[in-house]
Formats: sequence, C-alpha cells, structure tokens
Amino acid sequence: MSARSTSFRISEQARARLAEQAARQGVSATALLERLILEGVDALEHPGVVFRGLPHDRRAALAAGPDVWEVIARLRELEGDEEQRIATLAAESDLHPREIRLALDYAAAHPDDIQTRIERNETEAAASRQAAQQRAALLR
Repeated sequence: MSARSTSFRISEQARARLAEQAARQGVSATALLERLILEGVDALEHPGVVFRGLPHDRRAALAAGPDVWEVIARLRELEGDEEQRIATLAAESDLHPREIRLALDYAAAHPDDIQTRIERNETEAAASRQAAQQRAALLR
C-alpha cells in the first residue's frame, strides 16, 4: 500500500496527546495516527468491535468477548448452515447471536487478516503439540 502525504489541522491538545502516546508506545506519531484512524473507522463500521494487543500486533475482538478470529475459527468447526452454527456457538458460549453475527460481519470485511490469524494459531498449536510429544518421548 502506498502512502500519500495528507495535511490535517488538529488542536494543540490532540497533537500533544498523540505525541505523548506515540512516545510511550515507541512509534511515530504518524504511525499511531494511521492505526487510530483505521481502527476508528472499523469501530464505527462495526460497533462492538474493539482492538487489543501490542502496537505491532493489533487484533479485532468483540468488546466483551473473544477475538474475532477465535469466533470464526470455532464457527468453521461446527456443522450446519450459518444460522445453525451461530445457534450452536451461542448455546455453548456466553456470546449472543448478535455478537457472533458482528464477528462474522467484521471477518467478511477483513478476510485476509482473519485467515492469517487462524493460520498463525494453527501453526502455534501444531508446534505446541509437537513439543509436548517430544517431552513425553524423553520421559519414556
């Protein structure tokens, strides 16, 4: 993605707070502002989605629940059509069907990000299983 220079006028208070936060996070004010804009627009488009994590590894999550990728990964494991999967997940969790649909809507708008997170989790889980098997083999 290419970057273009854009000029904004912001209050001195906003500029100072942006600079302070950027310094605390160890990023440039421009990088922080870009992240805040993208996350803010996503939050406006998907009310109930928040962003968590370190500055270099932010992820979408339900405000009072799991990460969006976790909801999608679980839905993929379930049987049935979309509504049946939503009902099953709602029954087995504390998630309301409305929250599950919100996660689905966000994921549909950001499929590459969600797929990358699911694949990363699957890779880490496989590595963890292999390490456990190797530890068990040592104790035989």
